[in-house]
Amino acid sequence: MRGFSNGVLSCLERERLEEELFESRNRGRNLSRVRQLTHQERVALDECVQTAQTRLRDRCGARLSAVK
Repeated sequence: MRGFSNGVLSCLERERLEEELFESRNRGRNLSRVRQLTHQERVALDECVQTAQTRLRDRCGARLSAVK
């Protein structure tokens, strides 16, 4: 039973991280459609996407390491 609940939590965490990545990418796309972004805004949005990608990759890597 414990393994099942850990798997469910892991899936929920992964979904949350995927959603975070999706939202950060969409935020940048939507803003750039509305107006020209400043260099600082573009850098900040790129950092948000990079952070979300790193969190997801780290989480997936940690999950794969635990399975081995």
